[in-house]
Amino acid sequence: MGFGIILVMVVCVLIADIVISANSRRVQNEGLKVATGKVAVASAMRSAVLEGGIAMRNVGLQYSTPEMQKEESKALVQRKRFQEAQDKMLALGLSAEEKAIVASIAELNKKTEEPFKEAIEKVKDYANEAAGKVISARIDPLNQQAITEIDRLVDMQQKTVDGLIEASESAGQRLTTLLMLMGIVTVATGGVLSFVTTRSITHPLQDAVGVAKRVAAGKLGAGIEVVGKDETSELLRALREMDESLSRIVSQVRAGTDEIGTASNEISSGNSNLSSRTESQASALQQTASSMEQLTSTVKHNADNAQQANRLVRSASESAVKGGEVVNQVVETMGSIKDSSRKIVDIIGVIDGIAFQTNILALNAAVEAARAGEQGRGFAVVAAEVRTLAQRSAQAAREIKDLIGDSVKKVESGNALVDDAGRQMDEIVTAVKHVADIMNEITEASQEQSRGIEEINRAISTMDEMTQQNAALVEQAAAAAASMEMRASALGQTVAAFDLSASAGVLRSAEVLSLEKVPEPRTANDVSAQVLPLGSVRKAALRLRQ
Repeated sequence: MGFGIILVMVVCVLIADIVISANSRRVQNEGLKVATGKVAVASAMRSAVLEGGIAMRNVGLQYSTPEMQKEESKALVQRKRFQEAQDKMLALGLSAEEKAIVASIAELNKKTEEPFKEAIEKVKDYANEAAGKVISARIDPLNQQAITEIDRLVDMQQKTVDGLIEASESAGQRLTTLLMLMGIVTVATGGVLSFVTTRSITHPLQDAVGVAKRVAAGKLGAGIEVVGKDETSELLRALREMDESLSRIVSQVRAGTDEIGTASNEISSGNSNLSSRTESQASALQQTASSMEQLTSTVKHNADNAQQANRLVRSASESAVKGGEVVNQVVETMGSIKDSSRKIVDIIGVIDGIAFQTNILALNAAVEAARAGEQGRGFAVVAAEVRTLAQRSAQAAREIKDLIGDSVKKVESGNALVDDAGRQMDEIVTAVKHVADIMNEITEASQEQSRGIEEINRAISTMDEMTQQNAALVEQAAAAAASMEMRASALGQTVAAFDLSASAGVLRSAEVLSLEKVPEPRTANDVSAQVLPLGSVRKAALRLRQ
């Protein structure tokens, strides 16, 4: 609580510092921004007055109308520029004194209008000297007064800036003083709260130390009064619960030592029976391991045979595939021969047609030769010979056509036989591949079976080793039971060092409850089931496993 108050005070100091500093900076920045803007506008007004005055003086020096008009335009531009700067100055928000100065400057600038017009008229009349006198006597003094007023306005803004800086420094000093005062108050408050908090903690802690010393000396069951709900009261309340718990635990340990002694004897006899059964189990496992080794050898031999058969089937499959490819090539070749034979038949048909046409022509020639008489006899002999040759050519073409037709039929028959052979080879290849797949599955199954039997063999070997280790552990458990009985006796003597007189009633009730919860052991297994939950027995079992 005290530390929370100190923390809140520190946070308040920080918040005050941040708020005051931010406010001071904001006011200073706003003031500087306004003052800087006014100075900039005043500078623009001053520049417009100066440049306008120069243009007015130049008007009196010109003897050419265009040059005079040019300077007149410059003066009018600067007068417009002055008016714009004046409007900006009024828009910035001026004090009464600043407004009076701006109004005075505007009045002075307005007074220069009439003399400037007069000077222009004199220049137009070529009275430049008179115009110069008007400008120097009536305009320049007004411009000089305006410049003076503008400088006074700028000086006022500079004083405003200096005032803002002084106010900021003064606010910073006040803030420093305030923070120092708040820091002193925070430190003083923290000191008082620390003293009070320390006093409220030390006394309960001394009581807690006394309780811890009594427990360390073995005096349990002493009454502890707890008043309050703060952290130290919770500590004393926890110590009281610890004292009561220790009292119950010590009473239960005293009752448990007797139970451990009885259980140790039962464990010893049970371990003897377990040792004989473990030896019998080890002998049976050795015989099983020998049988599994023989079975493993047989399965490995079967797996090797299956692999060899698989290789042979794969070789046959490759040969069948190659045969199928050769048959396919033969089929393609027979098809080519068939196509060529058909083309030859077509060519013979053309030759037969030509022979027929030649025969007709020879017959016509013979008829014409007969009509010619003696003069066509020689031509008739030639026509007869040509006809004879045409008939013989037609006869030969028909014979060749018949032979080619017979060849085509035989090729078609052979092609059909080759197609059947190709289909048979495809079926053989498919069957061989199927056999190869089956042999591969048989090989994989044999290998998997071999690996499984090896795993079983290793598991049996491991079980044999574990059985032998269990036999050794049984012997160690018997020795541990004897040692546990001795340690239970020593534990009883150790627990006797605790004084439970202050809480005898509670402890006796705990002993009765403990004895009622544990039934009388009947067998070695019952004894093991009752003793195992005890911490000392668990530790002994862990040592045996290690």
